[in-house]
Amino acid sequence: MSSRPDSFAEVSLAAPDTPSLKTSQPLWISTPEAATTPRHSFIYTSSSSSPLSPAQEKGNPGPSGEEIKPSHSKKGAKYVRPILLSLSVVLVAVAVVVPVYFFVIKHHNHESDMTNGTSSSEPSSVGSHASPTRGENGSTVTTSDGSTFTYNNPFGGYWVDDPNDPFNNDARPNSWTPPLNQSWVWGQNKVNGVNIGGLFVLEPFISPALFESYPEAIDEWSLSTLMAADTVNGGLNQIEEHYKTFITEQDIAEIAGAGLNWIRLPIPFWAIEKWDFEPFLEQVCWPYILRVLQWARKYGLRVNLDLHTIPGSQNGFNHSGKFGKINFLNGVMGVANAQRALGYIRIIAEFISQPEWRDVVPVFSIMNEARVAVIGMDQMTSFYLQAHDMIRDITGYGEGNGPYIAIHDGFQGLSSWAGFLEGSDRIILDTHPYLAFDGSPNTEPIATGTGLDAGGIWPTLACSRWATSMNTSQTAFGVTFAGEFSNGFNDCGLYLNGVGNAQDVAPSCSLFLDSSQWNDTMKAGLQQFALASMDALQDWFFWTWKIGPTSNNTIASPLWSYQLGLQQGWVPTDPRMATGTCAALGVAAQQFDGVYQPYQTGGPGAGTINPVLTSSYGQYPPKSISGLTAGATQSLLPTYTSTSAIPTLPPPTFTPNPPSSVAIGNGWFDSSDTGLAATEVAGCTYPNAWDAVSAAMPTALCPPTASASASAVVTSAPAVTTSS
Repeated sequence: MSSRPDSFAEVSLAAPDTPSLKTSQPLWISTPEAATTPRHSFIYTSSSSSPLSPAQEKGNPGPSGEEIKPSHSKKGAKYVRPILLSLSVVLVAVAVVVPVYFFVIKHHNHESDMTNGTSSSEPSSVGSHASPTRGENGSTVTTSDGSTFTYNNPFGGYWVDDPNDPFNNDARPNSWTPPLNQSWVWGQNKVNGVNIGGLFVLEPFISPALFESYPEAIDEWSLSTLMAADTVNGGLNQIEEHYKTFITEQDIAEIAGAGLNWIRLPIPFWAIEKWDFEPFLEQVCWPYILRVLQWARKYGLRVNLDLHTIPGSQNGFNHSGKFGKINFLNGVMGVANAQRALGYIRIIAEFISQPEWRDVVPVFSIMNEARVAVIGMDQMTSFYLQAHDMIRDITGYGEGNGPYIAIHDGFQGLSSWAGFLEGSDRIILDTHPYLAFDGSPNTEPIATGTGLDAGGIWPTLACSRWATSMNTSQTAFGVTFAGEFSNGFNDCGLYLNGVGNAQDVAPSCSLFLDSSQWNDTMKAGLQQFALASMDALQDWFFWTWKIGPTSNNTIASPLWSYQLGLQQGWVPTDPRMATGTCAALGVAAQQFDGVYQPYQTGGPGAGTINPVLTSSYGQYPPKSISGLTAGATQSLLPTYTSTSAIPTLPPPTFTPNPPSSVAIGNGWFDSSDTGLAATEVAGCTYPNAWDAVSAAMPTALCPPTASASASAVVTSAPAVTTSS
């Protein structure tokens, strides 16, 4: 539910350093006859009732004089097909490049007609015909605030800045990675990536200073609550300041210059919306997400966009939004929370499937680290089948139609997923191997020598634990990568195990909290461990690029910072150095030959799922929900009704109006996807959606006469019940 007041009259996605910028945000909405949403969905409405022009259909600004206002339709009317409305945009002229406005020239790729030299993030006028600038090793980049840095990339990578086409995909990060405008071939090209953790989903150990300022905060939920009450120090705006400053364009350039070719970008569902009972900073991070995506495009980096938080929490970890219990497909509100989750997955899929974004975001990780041991394997399979079908109904089937869909192994081990949804279209299995948390003997030393003797038991342990299982999964499941791993061979690091856990800062951890104490032998051991991990995993994303400083300006979890490791010498300057490390250590693993079954990469058969599997898992919601009391009647579980406006993600826009040939998208790829969003049924009482595992089961439908019509709106289950 939106917590914005009735008087809020416009959606302003404030760009960094440009607080007055306003952007258009087409929304799928219901007509006045349609059922109402009990929360405010901020919808662009026009005073004109005339049909949309072809330009408006493409998402271009409409005529001036339109205004943005909340919808206030009446509940109980019949449901009708939504229509797409548009807003004319008032834009304050700005000189700096920001993520929510772009020069919008029809999308094309062009390798030629580039100039080498200094990049400036300053846009030229829309009518100009300036050639795109291409910068190689040693070139100077000028950022939006006027500062400059030197682009250091000894690997043949180059950035591209095209003032007439913000969707130019010519850049490449290094000589062995195809540029964005060429195909990525799974099994041949290797993912050498890094996470941008802690930027949009706050974690105490990544941004310790934020949490040190509020000692009672243990997760983003409690931090947001405390910040909101602290208006003297800026309230929730402190989080936006973090978005502005934690990751800069130079960070993204350095990632490319380190020989890396992908980033994994965790984002929260409140980039789209939050409901009234949730304290998060709603929608503000979206323009900053766009900024990172545009920087990735500029430097040729592909993005694995990771939905890291889920309503109700899918794992109970502090990085799910709220530390505590799992309320996704578990407990009394499990199905209702899953409804919201599917809606947010749908909205993101619609945005990144647009042609302007599909080359930059080829992978969508739809849920981070769902704890299958609690939720259930059958339940997660049913959900993933539902999500797969929903996404492919949007994108179409087969190679090139929308992103690969990545799912996490749920801490069940890779072998548990062999043969998963055979015949599905482009699903990736993601695993997060951490020796720090798997019971390994982390008192063993790592500073033991040089060369193959460096690292003690740790390099060999990484190879023996991971190499065979990763290679086997490429055949038994399909495309498999490690979405997270680190140099953390122990669990030492400030707040690494959560706020207030003394274990991670115990005296035995003191050496690992301060990298200034590390000698060359220590660094050699850590680098050998990193090389062995990279070789064993083959396709990987290190967690994470950057750890922020504490309040006394120290990096207190240095084992987890790729950037710091590069700077101080325990992370390899070239990830290709990892090749052959496990073999040199005497750990032999059968190497995957790089050939997947055709359906696994969108070839023939993609989307034709084994009918035995669809018969077993095709029912949704799942046949049973975990966390319910014995004898509970599942048909009485609370659910939402699909009668609310869709809060689509706004596309970039620019003024003055571009030529009619412009195609920037409207945030929504599939115009035939017109279903409405989940919302509470008015007059019904729901348990706490984030703490309902122990809630009393409802004993009657709410409203009592709604079961027949409501079940047609939502799912095969009754729409909503009241708890007793």
